[in-house]
Amino acid sequence: MAGLYFDEFEVGHVFKHELRRTVTESDNMLFSNMTLNPQPLHIDFDFASKTEFGKPLVNSLFTLGLMIGISVNDTTIGTTVGNLGMSEVKFPHPLFHGDTVHVETEVKTLRESKSRPTQGIVTFVHKAFNQDDKLVAFCERAALMHKKPQ
Repeated sequence: MAGLYFDEFEVGHVFKHELRRTVTESDNMLFSNMTLNPQPLHIDFDFASKTEFGKPLVNSLFTLGLMIGISVNDTTIGTTVGNLGMSEVKFPHPLFHGDTVHVETEVKTLRESKSRPTQGIVTFVHKAFNQDDKLVAFCERAALMHKKPQ
């Protein structure tokens, strides 16, 4: 499925993405090791067992990437120029091995590019939830998008 062009987005539209993903121990270990993040909260079961959570937390940057990645098929695949930035990134509830993530994306704003007449900026609000519908991640993301070819 192709993503949408700038002119096809509508402010207020909410995408309830069909893609879901169960996070595994291997996902968390691989991501933490690939990013050289030795935080024992993510990779040391004994350490994590003595915390308030009692078990390892999924690396929050993996959670962020998964949330945005799940949104791509419905929004930006093949139609984006690039990400301009992310703000308001929050992780209000921990994500654990075995949790299944689902995502919603709302189109918050649309703005024509002043310097690129064939492109525009879309601000997305992404929300990721676990299988119990607890909010595990949130962010606003600005993406530079192509306009529909004439």
